[in-house]
Amino acid sequence: MSPLTLSLGSLLIILVLIGLRVPIGVALGGVSLAGFAYLTNFKVALGVIRETPYVFSANWDLTAIPMFLLLGAIANNSGISTSLFRAARLWFGALPGGLAVATNMACAGFAAACGSSVAAAAAMARLATPEMIKHGYDKGLATGVVASAGTLAALIPPSILFVLYGIFAEVSIVKLLIAGVLPGLLTAGVYTAMIVIRCKINPNLAPKVDLGSSAELRRERWAALGEVWPLLILIAGIIGGLYGGVVTPTEAGAAGAFLAVVIGVVQRRLDFAKFMNALRDAIGTTAQIFFVGMGAVMYTKFLALAGISTLLTDAIGAWALDPILLVIAASIIYVILGMFLDPLGIVLITIPVLLPMFTALDLDLVWFGVIVVKYVEIGLLTPPVGFNVYVVKNVVGDTVPLHDIFKGCFWFLACEVVIMALLIGFPEISLWLPRTMG
Repeated sequence: MSPLTLSLGSLLIILVLIGLRVPIGVALGGVSLAGFAYLTNFKVALGVIRETPYVFSANWDLTAIPMFLLLGAIANNSGISTSLFRAARLWFGALPGGLAVATNMACAGFAAACGSSVAAAAAMARLATPEMIKHGYDKGLATGVVASAGTLAALIPPSILFVLYGIFAEVSIVKLLIAGVLPGLLTAGVYTAMIVIRCKINPNLAPKVDLGSSAELRRERWAALGEVWPLLILIAGIIGGLYGGVVTPTEAGAAGAFLAVVIGVVQRRLDFAKFMNALRDAIGTTAQIFFVGMGAVMYTKFLALAGISTLLTDAIGAWALDPILLVIAASIIYVILGMFLDPLGIVLITIPVLLPMFTALDLDLVWFGVIVVKYVEIGLLTPPVGFNVYVVKNVVGDTVPLHDIFKGCFWFLACEVVIMALLIGFPEISLWLPRTMG
């Protein structure tokens, strides 16, 4: 059996197993076990299973993941999202589609403290969607903005996906995290522009909300800002510390989690029970990610043994001399897989296959990492399996039909076409900040 047939066959089997609801880690590990047994013998396959968990979990860079997850869990359990939305509502509510703009901005802020797209979408769905529907907002807009803006957590640091990509691609995790800042702000900005323009053209989408008298509004704005300024400083400190090389990703996550606890306790939003819930959430999610990661490492070793990396590298010169063709091909792959697979699974399954091809063409792997994470964001919104859409649907229940949520996300997916064109056409949007680092 040729390396290409063996590799593509293994990938197809993995996709079928995932479609049958087999856990991603089990699917990756099981197929890798069978592959090693086929290429060598069963004793070698068992040796890989015995060795991989320790080698993978002993990687120091991975310690950033539980720290980032703990930071996000504390932020989620201490009610920070409520204060963020209230502040954003007061500051942006006067714009056309003001509540939708406020939701978008609150999601961007929460993403910088959370790192989980699902958590950001769920939190804002509980807070913002009922508020928008109560004020007569179009249901598609009210739910679509929550599902779409929630994906910013995958891009704005801290980002778990960037950490995992950096480990597997052997790229600086700090540079990846910093590279996500401007694309994240660009995404939030384009979303905001689209909301304002649509609501300006069709005011029926978002009736104007009465925010009270000017004097009262000013007082409420500054009071709301007083509740969230510690978090804003925390976010700026994390990003600034990473950019300046003062802290490593692990140190940034640990310091952020500690300061989030301090903020929650001082503001009387975090008690012992909520802290324990946050701890359980972080531990459970960390275990899931590590389990999938171990399976992905085994699959990467299997592909290397099968010779797929060498085969793909040799094939590059024949059909993809133009790097843009490779980027377009990768884009098609990610869009299709995003319709069906979990974000973590997409990254860990595709990186071993595509990375050698990008390396052979000497493309910047930090820029490629941003592109990968952006496509994962898009996959969170595309039918039939748009994870963020189903998260929002689970929160709103029968209030909004599922097709209305997907319809509301369509406008944000149209924005993503513009954003991806800019990021692919102008790599400096992603690379400028990392290149200015020391």
